[in-house]
Amino acid sequence: MFGNPETTTGGRALKFYSSIRVDIRRVASIKEGDQVIGSRTRVKIVKNKLAPPFREAEFDILYNQGISYEGDLLDLAVEKKLIEKSGAWFSYQGERLGQGRENARLFLREHPEIARVLDAKIREMLGLTKPAQVSGEKGKNG
Repeated sequence: MFGNPETTTGGRALKFYSSIRVDIRRVASIKEGDQVIGSRTRVKIVKNKLAPPFREAEFDILYNQGISYEGDLLDLAVEKKLIEKSGAWFSYQGERLGQGRENARLFLREHPEIARVLDAKIREMLGLTKPAQVSGEKGKNG
């Protein structure tokens, strides 16, 4: 192969005129037994005229459902120290979720009440909660 495989073909115009350029990489395969059911994906914003560039995100794409909500929730909960990770074990408030990331993700999928609690706590920590509606205040529709 000639040249850098990471360069965009088509000359300089495509790089210049595009508003957003995204680099998508498969980091790892997600397996269930010996069958591949998805992939761990890393996305990097190479160019962005609309928002800050050079941001990165890593998430699971499962072939039968799309981006994994539970996997993303698990990653955020570990980052915010809501879920403790010791070795390969994940635990929440002293309860073991599973050994390995995939088992912990499946636990959250099978126990949506725990996933909802974690989601609410993460949104609160990030300041993404809706302000409480004052009693007597009318909504949009009157």
